[in-house]
Amino acid sequence: MTDRERRARLATRHALAPAHRVGSPSAVARAMTVLHATEPATVPLSCHARMHSLTIREVDRALFTDRGLVKQLAMRRTLFAFPRDLLPAAWAGASARVAAVERARVTRDVVAAGLASDGDDWLDRARGEVLALLADHPDGLTAREIRGAVPRIDVRVAVRPGDPWTASRVLTQLGATADLVRGTNTADWYVSRPRWTRTRDWLGDTPAPMTAADGYREITRRWLYSFGPGTEDDLVWWLGATRTIVREALAALGAVPVALDTGAIGWLLADDVDELADPGPWAALLPVLDPTVMGWRARDFYLGPHREPLFERRGNAGTTAWVNGRVVGCWVQDEAGRVRVRPLERLSADEERLLGAETERLTAWLAGFRVPTGYVSPAMRP
Repeated sequence: MTDRERRARLATRHALAPAHRVGSPSAVARAMTVLHATEPATVPLSCHARMHSLTIREVDRALFTDRGLVKQLAMRRTLFAFPRDLLPAAWAGASARVAAVERARVTRDVVAAGLASDGDDWLDRARGEVLALLADHPDGLTAREIRGAVPRIDVRVAVRPGDPWTASRVLTQLGATADLVRGTNTADWYVSRPRWTRTRDWLGDTPAPMTAADGYREITRRWLYSFGPGTEDDLVWWLGATRTIVREALAALGAVPVALDTGAIGWLLADDVDELADPGPWAALLPVLDPTVMGWRARDFYLGPHREPLFERRGNAGTTAWVNGRVVGCWVQDEAGRVRVRPLERLSADEERLLGAETERLTAWLAGFRVPTGYVSPAMRP
């Protein structure tokens, strides 16, 4: 499959071309499989790039009222906003894997910090005390309120230099096991300060659990539709899983191998091999950690020579400016909050026009607000 064909899929499946933009934050998440939520601002900015119009109230309604989007720690220990119906697949596979790793880390550090001689017993007691507290608070409590009510976890010790151990570790592990969710946010849309809430109180009746194999298969199916064709290496990286897990999921789905321009083998769903029509000219301004930028391990087909300036040292993507399926630079804001594109290559007049329309659209939507971020790529630096 050629790069041109892959870019056509990217534009249409990721709702980036104007004719393919969708109508709600939940629809954006379904198109993308999941939305990155490590930085709270990424969710609304990713939605804005894929919707003709959007308000923060619509995003809040999807997350906190309708609850069609739910934040969940999953693949690669990353926080995502999941479509609600995909949660059982995450809980069974990717989140369970993260929960096991987190449990091992917490119990080890409890002993290393001198909090207890039996780390497993300490964690089980801490988990039980937090869940018992929240049973009496169905609307949830903030981490600060939980610490004040559960002395066992109201600790702060340095297990390793520069790596303090705090109560958030217990809440994170409870979230990974799907006992708790990050509920209503008590801060502005660009800051995360959730009320930790029991999953049963937030979602009501929860679906029957899936097996790990079924969970990985379902997430792989959706990833292939959103991001395919992708290689085994892409899936292993994106899922934070093993090659065995990926191969079993591909086999169970009956995925079809296709040849890529690079000579590598990519995979598609068997009913999704037809070539997609050219979506026409388009441009997009994507935020840090946007799921499109972070969708594959092999990224040359859309990054070209620009990988190094667009990713910070830990491998996280900064902002990106796209034209017709490839990244041509990044975007920043000036002191007045106006969005500016910083190109990394020479742009044609038509490309400048397309990007200019998107900068005006995003500038108007932000209305002077300057989005904070902890993920600044080299291209974004002053």
